[in-house]
Amino acid sequence: AGAQSRPRIMPSRIRPGDTGEITFQVEGQHAVSFDPAMPPVLSTPWLLWFLEHAALRALAPRLGAGEVSVGTEVELQHLAPTPVGGMVTCRARVVAVDGAAVAFHVEAHDGHEVIARGFHRRRVVRAAGLARRVAAKLPPASR
Repeated sequence: AGAQSRPRIMPSRIRPGDTGEITFQVEGQHAVSFDPAMPPVLSTPWLLWFLEHAALRALAPRLGAGEVSVGTEVELQHLAPTPVGGMVTCRARVVAVDGAAVAFHVEAHDGHEVIARGFHRRRVVRAAGLARRVAAKLPPASR
């Protein structure tokens, strides 16, 4: 008898056209904080965080037991400012699936204009394998 084979990750459940969305209100914590000359507007890192969550929402209902996804690539144009207090809707649409790799078109709108667009890629992985890789990088006292 050979070694037991692990069940394959089944990204075939994920299809081009699958979408995810998240709407949020820009709060002070989301504003640019490293330049006092900047007016209080949504920072690019926070915008990216919400766009990634839109992609996660597209994947969540399609992942199998023990599967998670990790971000692997981002290409983002932050096109316009949104002030603190503004509402932003982030959308992610699956445009390609190649094995465990999933590519998304992402876009954000603030009710006035498109404020960002780009591409995001994620990879479906086993949660247990990811946890092992992370644990191997921790100092022995932290494991």
